[in-house]
Formats: sequence, structure tokens, C-alpha cells
Amino acid sequence: MNHLAIVAAATAVMIGAGAGAVTRTPAPDPNAEIMNPMVAGEAMLPSRDLFDNAAHSPEHTVLVGDLQQTGVADVLKGKGPYTVFAPTNDAFAAAGTLGDKAEVAKVLDYHIVRGMLDSKTLLRLIGEGGGQARLKTIEGDTLVAQMNGPTNIVLIDSKGQVADIAIYDVYEANGVMQVIDKVVRPS
Repeated sequence: MNHLAIVAAATAVMIGAGAGAVTRTPAPDPNAEIMNPMVAGEAMLPSRDLFDNAAHSPEHTVLVGDLQQTGVADVLKGKGPYTVFAPTNDAFAAAGTLGDKAEVAKVLDYHIVRGMLDSKTLLRLIGEGGGQARLKTIEGDTLVAQMNGPTNIVLIDSKGQVADIAIYDVYEANGVMQVIDKVVRPS
């Protein structure tokens, strides 16, 4: 096992311990109930789909509105599994105008990856990739996940912008949500 994979495996439990993050203790029993972190004081229920949990988050009203207006909400209500990297309202405010409806849909699709990429899976992929995991989005472009220090996973978009995962592993009936602090953009 290479050094990075060992470090990644050793820090898997520490993910989310940084400033502004929420920690989650893994369930000791695979049949135990999933305990999701709260988002902005709201419970995120693992029985809801990705869209419905986002709709219950006060930090994701802009995302939810854009998902509904562009029709991308249908993806997050679908069977999955999907991983959505969900920018907060502050992230959308900082990003400014995203363009017309088609451009907004493209940006939203860039935040969605097929498969269940929780923090343990991301750490494993980063270790296996020699320090980076290349994640193919449903938009068709690639996001890069890598470590930023010993306990924080970041995403790098095709333009080189870096987004921190602020809240890890919000499990849903059809995937997992990772809350991020920036809007990432495809090339």
C-alpha cells in the first residue's frame, strides 16, 4: 500500500473535523440506522431522495430553485445512485450570474457524479490515484478530488477553482450529498 493510501485510510475517520465542518461517527453495524449530519440546523433524512433533502435545507434554496427551473431536479429524484456536490446559497451568491437556462443546467450537471462517493470512497480513490481522483460528471467534464492537508478533501474544477467540502456524507435514498463552499464550473 503506498504512503498516500495509508494516510488517506488513517484520516478517513477524521474527515469533516476542520473548521465549519460536521463530523459523523460511522455506524459500527452495517444494519444500524444512518446518522446524517444536520445542514443549517435541519435534519437530512436518509429516506429522502437527493432533491427532497436539498429542498429541506435552508442553505440550498438557490440550488433547489435552479434544479427545478432547469429540469435537473428529475435526475436527483431518479434511481441513482448519484453523488451531488451541493453548493450553498453563499457559494451561488459569490459565483454571480451563471448564464441562461441551458448554461445553468450544464453547471448543475457538473456538480453530479454517478455512484455513491462518500468520504471513505473519495479517500480510497484519491489514494489509488496517487493523490488525485478524477470524477466524471454527468455533464461530461471532470472534477478532480484531492487532499488539502490531512483531513480535508477539495474539488478542483476544469478552470482550476478549488471548492472545499464543508459537510461530508449526507446519505440519501438514492445517493450521497457533499456540501461545498463554491460553485464549480466545467470548461
